Amino acid sequence: MNRYFKFLIWPIAAAPLLYLAANWSRLPQTIAMHFDLEGNPDRYGDKKELLIMTIVLSAMSAGIYFLLSNIYRIDPKKAAADNKDRLKRMGFILGVFMSAITCFIIYSSVKGGFEGSIKYVFAAIGVLYAVLGNYMHTIKPNYFAGFRLPWTLNSEENWRKTHLLGGKLWFVGGLVIAIVCLAVPNFVSAIAFFILTAIMVFIPIIYSYRLFQAEKHAKGETNQN
Repeated sequence: MNRYFKFLIWPIAAAPLLYLAANWSRLPQTIAMHFDLEGNPDRYGDKKELLIMTIVLSAMSAGIYFLLSNIYRIDPKKAAADNKDRLKRMGFILGVFMSAITCFIIYSSVKGGFEGSIKYVFAAIGVLYAVLGNYMHTIKPNYFAGFRLPWTLNSEENWRKTHLLGGKLWFVGGLVIAIVCLAVPNFVSAIAFFILTAIMVFIPIIYSYRLFQAEKHAKGETNQN
């Protein structure tokens, strides 16, 4: 399946542009460009601004895929080439997600707002976290993806344990974010999203640092003996 991604990413990245073209004549000259937590527009702009944003985001959708697909070529880590297929899948997933979000932005601008609230976007990002977490534990040491800390990059064991924990945490945490954001009021969903995201980021970092300290302490005792 990986070999087809480089062909599929082009129509996926172009989908927002095609969607915008199909709705261009329906758009007034001034359209909603930003929305509050309830889905109500709180900033307006010229529809050409939406076109420019769509072009940029579509380019980024394809760009992220090709960047992650080839980043191993400049990575000095010996195991980086082992990440090629994993990063290609992750890049494709991110490209699809960005394209979907861009289409959602266009839809909201066409409608002048969106039904429901921003919590559905938070829930979608939670699902993305869960999907990425499913891949995280398989990533080999590299300088471009994962928890790239001085102590994880200098210790394969630290990297392995950190990403094993991080993968589980992101998978479960992403699902929790999706469920919580759908179940609670809008303002609470925003708070829950950012708090849970911070937890998912900082727990693996703290864990990896403690592993580093324990390893350094063990080496110190060995040298003394």
